[in-house]
Amino acid sequence: MKTYEEVLQDCALADDRIVVMTAENRAAIRTLPPQLGERFIDVGIAEQTMIGAAAGLALRGRIPIVHALATFLTLRAFEFIRDDVGIAGLPVKLVGGVPGFLSDGNGPTHQAIEDISLMRGIPNMQVFAPADMDDLASTLPTILNSPHPCYIRYPASTPTQVERTVYDIGRSEHVANGNDVTILTYGFLLREALVAKRILEQHSISAGVIDVRWLKPFDWEGILPLVRHSGLAVTFEDHFLTGGLFSILSEALVRNELSVPVLPIALEERWFKPGLLPDVLAFEGFTGAHLAERIRARFDKRPLSPKRTVHQEAVGIG
Repeated sequence: MKTYEEVLQDCALADDRIVVMTAENRAAIRTLPPQLGERFIDVGIAEQTMIGAAAGLALRGRIPIVHALATFLTLRAFEFIRDDVGIAGLPVKLVGGVPGFLSDGNGPTHQAIEDISLMRGIPNMQVFAPADMDDLASTLPTILNSPHPCYIRYPASTPTQVERTVYDIGRSEHVANGNDVTILTYGFLLREALVAKRILEQHSISAGVIDVRWLKPFDWEGILPLVRHSGLAVTFEDHFLTGGLFSILSEALVRNELSVPVLPIALEERWFKPGLLPDVLAFEGFTGAHLAERIRARFDKRPLSPKRTVHQEAVGIG
């Protein structure tokens, strides 16, 4: 399987409309400058300038794909994305690095945990959160060919080992079957959701898992029938509770006049404590074991394990 960088290079060499841009964030594209020459542009630490330039290039028939840290891309350059790209509906592709918990060692200023809420609120914007590089690399050509702007949450490098069948825009991946509970997630947390499924099976709880992938457009036609016939829907995300997957699912349920119990697991009104990623997941209660514990508690109505502190329960949400 080719890497994101290799697929992007192939696409750019095959289509001279593609321009690769970065705001001094070359980790995912470090080999491209000599391959693309003038079609590789590094604006330095100037995200607003990058988006304005990308919009100008798009107006002249180019397909810019821009790279920056997710928090600075979606916050610092938000007005430019909204006004120059979103309102005009230009085909600028935005790749946000180290989103959510992947910014594990950084404090609040570098934590992009409201990015989905911001980006999905922009007119015409698509929002893609792949679970791994395989999904991103395989879907990239379709994204580049789309006439719409798109925000991409750049994923972790570790593969999920999921056998994929879907790479279309706006389509979710039904990863595992289950009747008692349906876990909806995106990004690298898919791995933790699959761990939770295995634990729940040991306790006779049948859990289905859906890799949502696309937060906008949301695959309500593929997701709602599965959620509807489940005893409980769980939204599991490294994002604020407001505006993310929980909000999206709730909106879809209300719009389709469906009533389904939903357990949201997200961050509420606070940022996460920095650390190494495994430590962040453990402290904040986002491991597969924590997820299974929360679901079991909801099913059997017993109190959570005394090992789980009041602080951890408060930040885990539910």
